[in-house]
Amino acid sequence: MPEKIAIVSVDLDEIPCYAAIHGVPIDGASEHAIYDRAIDRIAALFSSEGVQGTFFVIGSDLGRPASAEKIRTLADHGHEIASHSFSHFYDLTRRDRVAIDAEVARAEQEIERVVGERPVGFRAPGYTITDVVLDVLRDRGYRYDSSVFPCPSYFAAKAAAIRLIALRGRESRSIVDDPRVLTAPVEPYRVGRPYWQRGSGLVELPIAVTRGARLPFIGTTVALAGELGAALLTRQMAGRSVVSFELHGIDLADASADGLSWLAPYQRDLARSASAKEAAIRSALRTLRAMGYRFSTARDVAAAIH
Repeated sequence: MPEKIAIVSVDLDEIPCYAAIHGVPIDGASEHAIYDRAIDRIAALFSSEGVQGTFFVIGSDLGRPASAEKIRTLADHGHEIASHSFSHFYDLTRRDRVAIDAEVARAEQEIERVVGERPVGFRAPGYTITDVVLDVLRDRGYRYDSSVFPCPSYFAAKAAAIRLIALRGRESRSIVDDPRVLTAPVEPYRVGRPYWQRGSGLVELPIAVTRGARLPFIGTTVALAGELGAALLTRQMAGRSVVSFELHGIDLADASADGLSWLAPYQRDLARSASAKEAAIRSALRTLRAMGYRFSTARDVAAAIH
């Protein structure tokens, strides 16, 4: 029987990213809640569950020494540090190739400065990718991308949320992807042209969706499902050879303890305490292990794909 592998990754979007999504002003006192609090909870969870994770880092965040030190510590403990661009522009794919290349290059430089090696993996802001971005990554020597999210319910919910925010008189920085991404493979593949088709290009590690309805198997849905719901959702991944379970730092943020009560009315998962969300994510990790999945970094999985 082929080996079953689970990749557990974390997008380290800091609090200003969420303010940008919802079109609300930032409470500066909690601007660094992800790096100052949530990341420690994630590291402790991974340590206790024996998970070597992949952390997608926004390069500009590493200019803050305290944040850079957190990433250096993660790397020292064997976690992979990958790129989530330099500025986390939600409209990165709408910029020209020169600007995209500069974003990728600046993130590389910051990550290499902090951890001593260049990243080999990339995840686009908002999961929005294009052939042009993938060409930049290929030319810069990346081994893989992990941005494709072929999830109809997520796509519809995101589009509806952007419209609702506009109707309420605010402007979201978020954008929607090409709907044809919903036809992309759900297992790792080499990208073709267009990127949602198989080809001979860069390795793509799609964000996990369940069998059948292609429900999102990500930190937000797992955390909101609770311990039992998380286990049930995880079992719907049975049959996948590779499960790319993607979390965000905010999945282990706490509205009360982390000073994020101002964001909670807009960010649904902040209605749950960090401890409750941790219990649900832990349930998913343990269910994956019970199903026979071995945890691995995205880098190692990509290296094994020929």
